[in-house]
Amino acid sequence: MAAIKLGNMAPAFSLQDQSGSTVSLKDFKGKANVVLYFYPKAMTPGCTVQACGLRDSKQSLAKLDAVVLGLSPDPVARLAKFVEKHDLNFTLLADEDHAVADKYGVWGLKKFMGREYMGILRTTFIIDKQGKLAHIMDKVKTKTHHDDVIEVLKSLS
Repeated sequence: MAAIKLGNMAPAFSLQDQSGSTVSLKDFKGKANVVLYFYPKAMTPGCTVQACGLRDSKQSLAKLDAVVLGLSPDPVARLAKFVEKHDLNFTLLADEDHAVADKYGVWGLKKFMGREYMGILRTTFIIDKQGKLAHIMDKVKTKTHHDDVIEVLKSLS
């Protein structure tokens, strides 16, 4: 795998969304900036706070020509429940075999309560309209993630 670098083209992908439809990164090329955020697991406390912050920021993100794609190793059915339960207004993608997370370098060793395991390293990529990586956020705070994303998008425009 080539290292993820700012200015390079974002790794391409096609995955199923919460409705079972296929969504590809190329669908947004020339149309919108993409906020691609990787999160560990739908319906957990931190991931819910993060998703609801983005949901509530939809108008601000739209003014910055940005669409949100959330990506986790959850199955499509769990994503559909997450969207329904929290009235999410953006696309969630199922990366059950974590192949896309691997491409982006965000599948790695995690530690929780003394236990080590492999999982998603919470990271956000801002991809410009040309499909290039414009910014990488690897120190994500779930409570302020939406504000941090908006500030980055403003600084890039």
